[in-house]
Amino acid sequence: MDRLSPYVIVFVGAGLGGVLRHVLNNALPKLFGTDYPYATPIINITGSLAMGFLVGWLAFKAGGGWTQHMRLFTATGILGGYTTFSTFSLETVLLIERNAFGAALVYVVGSVVFGVLGLWAALALTRSF
Repeated sequence: MDRLSPYVIVFVGAGLGGVLRHVLNNALPKLFGTDYPYATPIINITGSLAMGFLVGWLAFKAGGGWTQHMRLFTATGILGGYTTFSTFSLETVLLIERNAFGAALVYVVGSVVFGVLGLWAALALTRSF
């Protein structure tokens, strides 16, 4: 795997993560119903849990056995394709661990508020065409 381009490694991992997300997006509404978007929070929470386990294991338990390519494939690729929320959660926790509470708050509130506002504005603009 170390001979492959990092871009190819991320591409393949993201494809696998995206397929997993698609499977859950189809299966979970059948299981829980469609009155609430259960799939998205379940995917976001499980992706964040997986990122925490992966990063924690790599930092504290794995030793030197994992290459940068393996990290790219799993964290950036698979988990990034599954949900970018896991990266958002990781970056928030890293800011908090650095005692950058203000930056963490701005990051969380800004990402959510401006993400929702951006989507709303784009929908409104598209509808006006």
